[in-house]
Amino acid sequence: MRWSDLPLGKRPEGRWALCARFVIADLPEGRRLIENGEVVIEADRVIFVGSHFEGEVAARYDMGEALVGPGFVDLDALSDLDTTVLAMDNQPGWKKGRVWAHDYAPRAYEMYSPEELAFQKRFAFAQLLLNGITSALPIASLFYRQWGETVAEFEAAALAAEELGLRVWLGPAYRTGGVILDEAGAMQPFFDEERGLTGLKEAADFAARIHGSANGLVSGMFAPDRVETSTETLLRETFARADELNVPVRLHMAQGEMELQTVKRLYGMTAPQWLDGLGLLSSRLIAPHATVATDDDLARYATHGVTVAHCPLVSARHGSALNSFSRLKALGIRIGMGTDTAPPDMVLNMAVGLMMNRVASGTGDAGSAADFYDAATIAGADALNRGDLGRLAVGAKADIAVFDMADGMIAPRIDPVQTLVYGATGRVTKATIVDGRLSMRDGAVAGFDLKAARITAQKQFDGLVARYPERTYLHPSVEVIFPPSYPRPEPSR
Repeated sequence: MRWSDLPLGKRPEGRWALCARFVIADLPEGRRLIENGEVVIEADRVIFVGSHFEGEVAARYDMGEALVGPGFVDLDALSDLDTTVLAMDNQPGWKKGRVWAHDYAPRAYEMYSPEELAFQKRFAFAQLLLNGITSALPIASLFYRQWGETVAEFEAAALAAEELGLRVWLGPAYRTGGVILDEAGAMQPFFDEERGLTGLKEAADFAARIHGSANGLVSGMFAPDRVETSTETLLRETFARADELNVPVRLHMAQGEMELQTVKRLYGMTAPQWLDGLGLLSSRLIAPHATVATDDDLARYATHGVTVAHCPLVSARHGSALNSFSRLKALGIRIGMGTDTAPPDMVLNMAVGLMMNRVASGTGDAGSAADFYDAATIAGADALNRGDLGRLAVGAKADIAVFDMADGMIAPRIDPVQTLVYGATGRVTKATIVDGRLSMRDGAVAGFDLKAARITAQKQFDGLVARYPERTYLHPSVEVIFPPSYPRPEPSR
């Protein structure tokens, strides 16, 4: 059977091989680039990676001028319709619906229906597969929610991951508080601990029920929304539950000025200092984005084995940056990668990360393409305590991304990893294989009509934008919140 005839969403029968001009191999002596190599897969596992397999295979599929490597691990993967894109040229965020107005908070409601939320998970998961992402920890905004995420939508997310063929760690976001703008436009924290603890219990029950389901594609996790929306009781209980299930906790921390000032106002210290004092910093914790982390905060991360989920593209869009990737690595901090925006282009994310790292470091040789590729694969897998992911090694899961190195937009080519990071985007992803299953090929995702879904997604998003004035301070019109880049012409008389 030809590669183009293989059914999407299925594992090829028997033992089969992928051949390509370049293969990234994780050998006992370390990561190596093999020219004219191949990967042999049986069921859900890699059984060989090297120059040529001498055993029998049912089929060999030649990818030609391609780079075959481990699929990306996205520690902060968008799972809704991205609202951060609305804030790129529309600032400050607190005036643009990114913080609830005081008169909206008591009547906050779900701005999407349950069916729309379920669709968005499926749509977002397809986008991840299109970009070579094989493992993902979904993230979404709570600004348009009544309070937190629901178990029902995550039941739908688990089903979507199984049907589309994406490896996921799932847990509905919950919180014990938030920040509102008072009548004068000043930010004020508010809390409802009972509501948050109810959300935690529901999330814990969900995580225990789905952990290891879908033949291991779906795992549980805990996702308290943000550190400034969490109380001590909520965080202590979260980590206790995570210890029982042995699953990760992702908590957004040291990521922005609003959080920094709120936590200092509440506790007189930074968020990492607060969690360290509670005894909650550990290797179980994944902490996006660390862009306002102090030297003291970073030292605490290094001491306790915290993983930073680095999301350079979304950070750069909003004028912030990690200071810096190379510096954190030198401190011994594990750094994985997250996309946290649309499109979830991990290739572009690595490129922006590398450039921002060199700017922040003040030197043109800080970091390398390989450093960021490793962060997007090995480091992310290690943060999840999964030595069988993020690698092309014998015994590893067959989670693989194939990139087109013959794309006319990236000529001339040098080293394929450098060419990918410096000169390409996720649009050169030819195929994504998860658990030995062909989940995406040439822009088509198993069981999903992307053309129709894009129309549906835009319609839903437009409906959300129309509701922005309800929650925005002083309730300006949509045209005031999100003016066009250029004024529209005056109507003709």
